[in-house]
Amino acid sequence: MNRHKFLNTEVDNLSMVETLDLVERSIDANQQIHHVVVNAGKIVAMQTDLQLRQSVNESDLINADGQAVVWASKTLGKPLKERVAGIDLMVNLVELAHKKKYKIFFFGAKEEIVKSVVNKYSSTYSPDIIAGYRNGYFKKEEEQDIAREIAQSGANMLFVAISSPTKENFLYDNKVLLKNVNFIMGVGGSFDVVSGKVKRAPIWMQNYGLEWFYRFAQEPKRMWKRYLVGNSKFIYLVLKEKLT
Repeated sequence: MNRHKFLNTEVDNLSMVETLDLVERSIDANQQIHHVVVNAGKIVAMQTDLQLRQSVNESDLINADGQAVVWASKTLGKPLKERVAGIDLMVNLVELAHKKKYKIFFFGAKEEIVKSVVNKYSSTYSPDIIAGYRNGYFKKEEEQDIAREIAQSGANMLFVAISSPTKENFLYDNKVLLKNVNFIMGVGGSFDVVSGKVKRAPIWMQNYGLEWFYRFAQEPKRMWKRYLVGNSKFIYLVLKEKLT
């Protein structure tokens, strides 16, 4: 696999189609892929959070979730083919699960949100794709019991909709317990979008890398630090690495 490294971060140079093909082949071969996506905010956090850096960089498959990461890769002379957004990958994989009769475990978000996601996919496709679900509220000492529950559910795929760095560290710390699950992936706030709680930016804004601004405009008081401060730090890191 063609993997690039910049800003202390590993990223696989794969398109969406190539990523989907890799996941499908892995499931059919009964192998496990520990997947993660990186965006500007996560890369900034990885500069100082060494546990998060390890959880990300030692994953089997790492995609560039944000358009800013694709921009950075080109600026630093290590161009990536395209953005592979986590939510788009998840949606495509749910469709693949229906076609291939895979089962999925949905873990994360509030109870009403994860239930809404399960109900939506059950009605759109079939209840047969659901291996189980659980909300994302738990104590640290409950982690291994949750991992065992998921492992025993018969799931081929696991989507974890919890904020960083909790989801990355949960998957890294428990991937041995989850070895029977062929594909494990953190999906952040994707359940909120699928359930309709949060609206996603129009396609043209996604294509121009402005999805962050659309999200900021929806909740400026909550998101200003994550995006305005985080994006400024990211640009600084890219320029610093470019110059040195």
